Amino acid sequence: MTADVRQVADGTYLVHGSDTNWVILAEGDAVTLVDTGYPGDRRRLLDSLAAVGSSPEAVAAVLITHAHNDHLGSAEYLRAAYGTPVQLHEDEVPHARREFLHQVSVGTVLRNGWRPGVLPWAVHSLRAGGTAHLPVAAPEPFPGAGPLDLPGRPVPVHTPGHTRGHAVFHLPDAGVVISGDALVSGHPTSRITGPQLLPDMFHHERARALASLETLEGLEADVLLPGHGPVHRGPVELAARRAREHAL
Repeated sequence: MTADVRQVADGTYLVHGSDTNWVILAEGDAVTLVDTGYPGDRRRLLDSLAAVGSSPEAVAAVLITHAHNDHLGSAEYLRAAYGTPVQLHEDEVPHARREFLHQVSVGTVLRNGWRPGVLPWAVHSLRAGGTAHLPVAAPEPFPGAGPLDLPGRPVPVHTPGHTRGHAVFHLPDAGVVISGDALVSGHPTSRITGPQLLPDMFHHERARALASLETLEGLEADVLLPGHGPVHRGPVELAARRAREHAL
């Protein structure tokens, strides 16, 4: 299948993979890639770069919100094949190296299999490489505070809870937040529509994930690009508040 690429602002594209989103920030043919989908999304990923007039060779860096396989899927491929730096929050670097794994277990998924949507999601995840061993050989921490010197000038913001080192990316000039799994707008295992936390079983520390919504409330933006679900337009502050109300 071809990539579903949608321009949401100047030089900013949300791409819907098989079940996970990634974001392309473009300046000419040079791009920053935020997340990479499942391993099984690689063809879609490469197609999405071509769709915005770029190529794997032109990716200045891969930024990872968190090191789950549905976001990390092609990061090591791009690093090994093209020398592309892979950057994460410093607390997420060992997770990307697979020194540990903060990911929902197969047992937990099976115990929740009675919930609507869980088993079809699990089957897709297995087929797409959700349980594959995908360490990044040389992940790098963000080089410093403030905007990164990359296309789009994204600003990493630590939002722990889903994983210990989860980060979102704020684009202040564009009024955009790339929220990964800290705040989503839908998921196959959720019956809620609109801004929300993922179901509890997916979070390493749910209390911290809930607390990180306060951080998101403080980011000035009116476009939310989540790791799952469609683009959400409207103040991110209100989106985070709505997610908190659903979660309490």
